Amino acid sequence: MAGSSSEYIKHHLKNWSNRDQVGLIDMGVLNYDTIIMSVMCAVLAALTMWLIARKSVAGVPSRTQALFEVVVDMAAGQSKSIVSNAKDFSFIAALALTIFVWVLFMNAIDFFPVDMMVTLLHTLKIDVHYFKPVPTADLNGTFGVSLGVVLICIMCGIKAHGGKNFVSGLFTSPFHASSLIAKTALAPANFFENVLGYLAKSISLAMRLFGNMYAGELIFMLIALLGATWTWWGFLSHWLLGSVWAIFHILVIALQAFIMMMLALVYLGQAHEKH
Repeated sequence: MAGSSSEYIKHHLKNWSNRDQVGLIDMGVLNYDTIIMSVMCAVLAALTMWLIARKSVAGVPSRTQALFEVVVDMAAGQSKSIVSNAKDFSFIAALALTIFVWVLFMNAIDFFPVDMMVTLLHTLKIDVHYFKPVPTADLNGTFGVSLGVVLICIMCGIKAHGGKNFVSGLFTSPFHASSLIAKTALAPANFFENVLGYLAKSISLAMRLFGNMYAGELIFMLIALLGATWTWWGFLSHWLLGSVWAIFHILVIALQAFIMMMLALVYLGQAHEKH
């Protein structure tokens, strides 16, 4: 157990890794908790959607099926309005639904007790001292999702315009020129601008989701520490503020999943546009 409030928070915000990270970016660090929870949420999300689709009926739907149909219609509607020129619309809609449900599941881990996974691992005789259960509260996890989205955008761009036109667009847009000399002179600037754009997309997707979920997890811990004061007002504040923040956080995790889906669709729409 940590000796102070700050040590308690630092302890619970530390990942279960193969070693400590050196610098802002360290490719040799593996956060096992983020990998485990991300894969687990992906499996649960896919299994949940499969079970609901398997039990769906054409007549009067159940409440679960009705809720799922609302989510599917939302993802399909947003995909059709934003990526209207896509050749394979079914893939775009399915991708949007997958991103929304997967991120929603990863965000929802924040509602479970912070020490639940560590206790479970200790029960299984696995000696783990650090475990941060929310994958989206780890920058490595959100960067993984964002890089996946950017790679899919590049693949969709190649499929929509052809490999030759896609590569040509990297050197001829956004600064267009008519003469060969001007095109050659602007080619490095165009290439740098496009590479910078892809980097900006991955960073914006990752940092926005990470910042919101990290702050939410930190607030949960600060509220939980009120109960450690061993006073009547501390326990009252703990339950009152904890309940209010938990209710508000339901909107936060759903909103963050929706924004992640919408930004991915916007980037996919840009990938299908002509340069």
